[in-house]
Amino acid sequence: MGMGKEYRTYWKEEIETAPWETIEALQLRELKEEVAFAYEHSPYYRRSFDAAGVKPSDLKTLKDLARFPFINKHTERETQGVGSFLGELAAVPEEDVIFLSTSSGSTGVPTMSPFTKADFDDFIDVVSRMFWQIGMRPSDRYLHALNFSLYIGGPDVLGAQNLGALSIWGGTLPSDRLLFILENYKPGIIYTSPSYAWSLGEKARKKGIDPKELSVRKILTGGEPGASIGATRKTIEELWGADLYDFYGLSDIFGPCAAMCEKKDGLHMAEDHILVETINPETGEVIPNGELGELVFTTLRKKARPMIRFRSGDIGRFVTEPCACGRTEGRIYITGRRDDMFIVSAVNVFPSDVEAVVHDVEGITNEYRIRVYDEDYTSKYAVEVEKEDDSPATDREIAERVQNALKARIGVKPADVIVYAEGNLDTRSEHKAKRLIDERKK
Repeated sequence: MGMGKEYRTYWKEEIETAPWETIEALQLRELKEEVAFAYEHSPYYRRSFDAAGVKPSDLKTLKDLARFPFINKHTERETQGVGSFLGELAAVPEEDVIFLSTSSGSTGVPTMSPFTKADFDDFIDVVSRMFWQIGMRPSDRYLHALNFSLYIGGPDVLGAQNLGALSIWGGTLPSDRLLFILENYKPGIIYTSPSYAWSLGEKARKKGIDPKELSVRKILTGGEPGASIGATRKTIEELWGADLYDFYGLSDIFGPCAAMCEKKDGLHMAEDHILVETINPETGEVIPNGELGELVFTTLRKKARPMIRFRSGDIGRFVTEPCACGRTEGRIYITGRRDDMFIVSAVNVFPSDVEAVVHDVEGITNEYRIRVYDEDYTSKYAVEVEKEDDSPATDREIAERVQNALKARIGVKPADVIVYAEGNLDTRSEHKAKRLIDERKK
């Protein structure tokens, strides 16, 4: 698909390879401006900072940010529509806003995310940077197979166009239509969710199409943690004969905030736009980089709705050691959602732990669902899986394999494993697959 032209290695080399001290100096300068702008123009931030006894001039170093209050999804919901259409977190009038996305609402009422023209231009430039770091070039043909309807990942296609790639706006077309595009238009890169990348590949095989024989050589995925789970990534890569890359985005900030590079070792943050802190999720105390905790993000340039110390709810690590790719931007490693973690027999369990096991067990598909429930005054969990049509194993043998593998990997086995015939679990999705059902009394 290329013409053999040599391209530069980095999209924005002066940022991507800058010494850590240079990044920190840039972040402090931008942070001071962002916090001052939020205090001056957002009714919520002025009230919140005043109540906490802090003001923008208190920011002398990056560590001083820890003195400022957090916000979270609840903050967004309770201020949305208050005082104006955009709400009290917004720092610009509606006439300055040119784009609006919303969250999926998977954890509650959907929240709006407004962008000024400058915000949106920054968003698209960061998408181009992250596409470039996985190897996308102007000579590539790109199929965008993410939802366009209000979804923050929809405009990512403009990042591909911005760097010069031929872009095909697929969206959430039926799988038959996407397979037609893959066979006839031959894109080398596709962007979708991990669960749908698997599902689409399986549908291709059932139609007599070998995914490996298609033109796809790179698959970008977002919306779910699968591509950062080694077993999941390996399974999808083997199905397609292509490289799989994880992208991490937040509707609260923009498109991808972080993405893998071609080394696939963590996800590089756009540190000239987003400041990362890691906190103890129980106490809110800032903990050192590299330790496991809840990731907190602060926008450094966004004006429509600055996000100051936004608690993401995602559990992970942030490391600042340079990557083998040559980039010095810090990298995040996501373990799972704090909301999705459950405790069984004093063991913390994330759905990603279960997924890693499911993808390694012989005789089952990649589909699974977890049910968490209360019984005898304690939490228990059950796992539902699908047995492959051609597996000679009995349902009982499959259940025992899954139980033993989960016990070995996680340290606590499920109370039950329910085995379905292939295709009967009803978890397949063209966007986010629902993997966890919490039946515990709140």
